[in-house]
Amino acid sequence: MAVTVLDEAPAEKLASAAAELAALGAELRAGARELPEGAFDLCVVSPGIAFAHPWLQACRTRKIRAIAEMELGFAHWPGRVLAITGSKGKSSLVKLCTDTLNCAGISAAPAGNYGTPLSRLAATHAKLAWAVVEVSSFQLELVETFRPAIAVLLNLQADHLDRHASLAEYRALKLRLFARQKSGDVALLPEGLDDGGAVPAGVTRQIFGAGAGCDWRYFSHAVFGGQADTQDMRKINVAGSYFDNAVLGLAAAAGAGALAAGGLADAAITRGFAGFEPLPHRMQLVAEHAGVRYIDDSKATSLSAAAAAIGMVSGPVRLIAGGRLKEHDLDSMKELLTSRVRKVYVIGECAGRMLSAWSGAVPCKDCGTLDAAVTEAAREARAGETVLLSPGCASFDQFTGYRERGERFTRLVRGRNAS
Repeated sequence: MAVTVLDEAPAEKLASAAAELAALGAELRAGARELPEGAFDLCVVSPGIAFAHPWLQACRTRKIRAIAEMELGFAHWPGRVLAITGSKGKSSLVKLCTDTLNCAGISAAPAGNYGTPLSRLAATHAKLAWAVVEVSSFQLELVETFRPAIAVLLNLQADHLDRHASLAEYRALKLRLFARQKSGDVALLPEGLDDGGAVPAGVTRQIFGAGAGCDWRYFSHAVFGGQADTQDMRKINVAGSYFDNAVLGLAAAAGAGALAAGGLADAAITRGFAGFEPLPHRMQLVAEHAGVRYIDDSKATSLSAAAAAIGMVSGPVRLIAGGRLKEHDLDSMKELLTSRVRKVYVIGECAGRMLSAWSGAVPCKDCGTLDAAVTEAAREARAGETVLLSPGCASFDQFTGYRERGERFTRLVRGRNAS
């Protein structure tokens, strides 16, 4: 079998990758702009390559089958799959489910967008019982047979509209997660979402949320499963855990439902919540000084994620926001900013747009850089307030990714407080 790898990056940046691939018998073509000539049977697509990319347009013209990397991994994965998609909170839920399964003595590993690519997991850890897969809308563009035994759509909000043509297209891609499920599989959907028949007949369809009619309900520091006031009602205590609040409680309900579908008892699920350690750059308290809390939520790369973060903070907020905007409806944040935020310190590429959209609702200042924003927010913050980095934007205008942005914030805050 002959394998050709295409990359748009120049050859000088890919020398070591080219050597590794050559040792495996594969050819790397750096600086590629067009699909090479020749007879190809299959194109395996990185999630970073959009459906409209010229390489994929050429595949369609030449009738070359194109599949997502995740699809290749699924074809060779012998275990079961718990798949999680949504607009925010996916990685934390993947970690919760993976850690809880392992703690209960059931072997599992995270895969997909968080963790190891599923194709690599299939090649290196095929004896595991479960792959807990974080699935993005990008990956769902090119799936054909992907069939999770348990599938969770955590939430659905405007995101990645810089890649997808519309919210309707984004929604349709997310719902593809359920397309190949069959009788015996479980689909978990958020309260109030009309899936339009996307969940096939015969699949066990469960609803999670905060309402009394949900199959899995977050209420009063616990998740309840099944019918209320019956002998079969399940109760999972989440008091004091990362998920014990009105925003993440909905994810707790989804996670409890997924783990119960995987066969775990209430006590095992409760232990998972109690022992959960959050991922970095997700509502992470990095310092508290003179009564002011500093929270790193750099992973919030959409406006809906930033809104959720503000809702999770008790007390007034001084918000650092901005970067490379992925969506357009800045007005949707105005009411929340007016009620919860003392001031917004805007940075990065979209600072001007945020300033224009929000300055009538809340005091705003164009700080330009994260360094300047931290200096200004720390100078103005008072005891009882929280300085929150929750940008609502991608970071690629000024950083290599959200991790670098969060690490920079942490260094700046701790450096100020140590001086």
